[in-house]
Amino acid sequence: MSATQAEGTIRNVAGKAEEAVGSTIGDSNTELRGKARQIAGQAQGAMGEAMETVRDIATDQPMMAVLLAAGVGLIAGMLLARR
Repeated sequence: MSATQAEGTIRNVAGKAEEAVGSTIGDSNTELRGKARQIAGQAQGAMGEAMETVRDIATDQPMMAVLLAAGVGLIAGMLLARR
């Protein structure tokens, strides 16, 4: 588990706790902040997992990673040039 994934998990758990506290005391703002923190934690965990997958692919197949990055850069450049 990468640091990004661990931080996302911690943020998710903290959000669940904050949501529970808000629900218990009847504070909808705290409850909503907890839900938002959970969503942010889940997104951060998914991002960490994606980064780890990309890192593994780049380590195992460096030429494919370079070609893929060049292709993504070319497409992004073409899309930005249209504006």
